[in-house]
Amino acid sequence: MWSIGELARHTGASVKTVRFYSDRGLLPEAARSTGGHRRYGPDAVERLRLIRSLRALGLPVPEVGRVLDEEGALEDVVAAQLKELGSRLAGLRWREAALQLLQDCTPRERAERLRLIGAVPLPPDTTLLARFWRRWLPPRLPAPVVSAVVDEAVPQPPADPTPAQVLTFARLHAFVSGVHVAAAHCQPEAHRTGKGYRPDVLYDGLGEAYALASPQLRARRPGREGEALDCFVSAYARSHGTRDTPGFRRRLAGVLAQDPRIDRYWQLVAEVSGPSRPTAGAAHDWLLAALDAQTGRAGSAPSTSKDTWSS
Repeated sequence: MWSIGELARHTGASVKTVRFYSDRGLLPEAARSTGGHRRYGPDAVERLRLIRSLRALGLPVPEVGRVLDEEGALEDVVAAQLKELGSRLAGLRWREAALQLLQDCTPRERAERLRLIGAVPLPPDTTLLARFWRRWLPPRLPAPVVSAVVDEAVPQPPADPTPAQVLTFARLHAFVSGVHVAAAHCQPEAHRTGKGYRPDVLYDGLGEAYALASPQLRARRPGREGEALDCFVSAYARSHGTRDTPGFRRRLAGVLAQDPRIDRYWQLVAEVSGPSRPTAGAAHDWLLAALDAQTGRAGSAPSTSKDTWSS
């Protein structure tokens, strides 16, 4: 049996360190001397070395206790620590880019940029963007459909952002904070209740149409007839319980031309995500152009609200 001092000498730790871990239950004593002093067995050496190794990795004392007392806990604790560390590193990278953004601008720009980036939490998250889409989408849309749309429409903050991406994401954050999508006049026609639409059918078909249009967008081809446009129109027709006919296409083109728009949102998403993956908004605009060209609406005056809103 060793005293605290002897255990400290065997492990290279200080007496204060041994007492600290012992007081917190991480290093239980094996017995007490006749004078009431703690005594430790040989297994305490390995246990203390393990404790110090875990602490050197930054594990809090309670988590060290879990590893020591629960079989298989080390894997869970390490995974949790890696997640926490990743979040902290992402916050630091975001902070660095934000500081560079403030450093590389004029005094006139600095106040506005500081206001924008100051409203974004660190590390940045997408809670506000997801809430925006849950308000924008039609009511009573099935939860799996809502989740699929939100996953597609909400960009993830870049892991290693440039100063420009920090500014764009902050502007996107400000945009969804400033628009009031619950108002009836800010909702596309297909979102309004009492119109006979089936939004679950609509959004299921729109996702497929956007996927078909994406290769055309990447190839920079103008909107034109084809499978993507047929799928797009069919989604609206089926959601309204009618057939895809030339007359329906002309009426649909007119309705969609007047729908509220959020072009600014999709522009900012494209700047955050980069040009490699077309946004759903860009695919929607491409399909609208194809529909307008087919129905003879190409060149028609756009909706007066287009600069602000896009479906």
